[in-house]
Amino acid sequence: MDTLGDLIRRNATLFARRTALVFEGRRFTHAEYAARVWRLANAFLARGLKQQERIAVLAKNCSEALEAFGAAEVAGFITVNLNYRLSERELIEVCRDCAPAVLIFAAEYGEIAAALTRALPDLRILLSVDAAVPGAEEYESFLARGAPEEPATRAKADDLAYIIYTSGTTGRPKGATYDHAGFLEAARNHSHSGGARPDDVMLIVMPLFHVGAKIEQLTYAFLGGTIVMHRTFDVAAVLRSIAAERVTSAHLAPIMVQRILDAPQLRDTDTSSLRNIDYASAPMPVPLMRRALAAFGPILTQVYGMTECLGGTILHPFQHRPDGDAEDVRRLSSAGQAFLGCEVKTVRPDGSLCEPGEIGEILIRSRGIMRGYWNNHAATIETLRGGWMHTQDLGYLDRDAFLFVVDRKRDMIISGGENIYSWEVEEALRTHSAVAEAAVIAVPDPQWGEAVKACIVLAAGARASAEELIDHCRHTLASYKKPRSIDFLESLPRLGNGKIDKKALRAPYWAGRDRQVA
Repeated sequence: MDTLGDLIRRNATLFARRTALVFEGRRFTHAEYAARVWRLANAFLARGLKQQERIAVLAKNCSEALEAFGAAEVAGFITVNLNYRLSERELIEVCRDCAPAVLIFAAEYGEIAAALTRALPDLRILLSVDAAVPGAEEYESFLARGAPEEPATRAKADDLAYIIYTSGTTGRPKGATYDHAGFLEAARNHSHSGGARPDDVMLIVMPLFHVGAKIEQLTYAFLGGTIVMHRTFDVAAVLRSIAAERVTSAHLAPIMVQRILDAPQLRDTDTSSLRNIDYASAPMPVPLMRRALAAFGPILTQVYGMTECLGGTILHPFQHRPDGDAEDVRRLSSAGQAFLGCEVKTVRPDGSLCEPGEIGEILIRSRGIMRGYWNNHAATIETLRGGWMHTQDLGYLDRDAFLFVVDRKRDMIISGGENIYSWEVEEALRTHSAVAEAAVIAVPDPQWGEAVKACIVLAAGARASAEELIDHCRHTLASYKKPRSIDFLESLPRLGNGKIDKKALRAPYWAGRDRQVA
């Protein structure tokens, strides 16, 4: 196999009658999924869509979103799955950067779709997936007009397959690009390292605009497995699916694991089919880990990666030993060891290699790192210099190459599995007339892992409440990015070079902890 489209063809040939996808009562075999993908690709080609043009999707998880991915994978288009939690302004900014020719959207985002249509002169195909919307074609009618045979136009191994956007640390959004060969190789390595099997049934509840959800889906599709996909995370619905579909693997954030364990329905749900739970975004707190192991057995797998890198390290189930020796317990706070096909190192500011236990920037090299940032050559050169992905995370490797992530150079906050950049929140706060200075930090949160806290210095003579400033942020940021709490200070601590000393701001909240991140 050379392309992601080859994988769809292979599954349709070898596993034609096996279930490929289950979504809200609808079931598709691999043959049926391939047939719908081919029709959609042919419908796009008939309307003049060219290879490497962009298809944007604005919807919660749905079968149509996976079909859009598939059509691009087969025919060589590029999929951009948009983060529906972003504000209208942010979505317009992202779409102006990637200039999609197609927008597939759910009716609940009809107003935003209309705004995108007005803002994007190159957008020429508008498809509504679940209801009639004025000015848009209905998805099913459009798909039905496509020819049923496999498209003559095919992707190539070095074609771009996806653009996956980060929140960015500058004013310009950054889209991480992936080609077919790289993503396919990453899926192969993930399936091998994670122990995936052809008869696995994989539960996907994380949104597909996250790189983690997409690589997990392909990891199991790589071997012809079944995907059980949910529109959003709902505890009761997840537990029903695990029992009814005999789910064997699930991809969850630690907060989701906690909610499942807290659910009263758990005691009456048969979860015996589960043999693997992949969790990401942060190590799992040991008390929660103990509860999960007691409920499900030794089936936890931690994965460390990011939007620009499909996987750096993995902590296997056999390495989750909260009742082991001191070394076993210490390594529970690690991110594991390098994935198959992946190299990980830590370096000093001058680029020299760190000794075991010495903190430096974490660098990753593999075929599964991004090709570069879309329309941002300078950031690409900076991030991928020397052939290594410079993560801007700080950490160390122990003597057995277990990676410990201890801080983030880029001041990114991870709350409930979502990446939030302090710069964005600070910029929103600074637009309020009462704010003279703003610094945003992560503080520990028992539910979300980390929460956004703003430290504010008010302008001379100005008055503003925490509630007023938080509400102000709602108008320019996605709701999940707004501060959850605000401290008002007389002044902000600063380093010798004049920069705000965020380490000093964070210190009181993280006192007594081994890490400065959740």
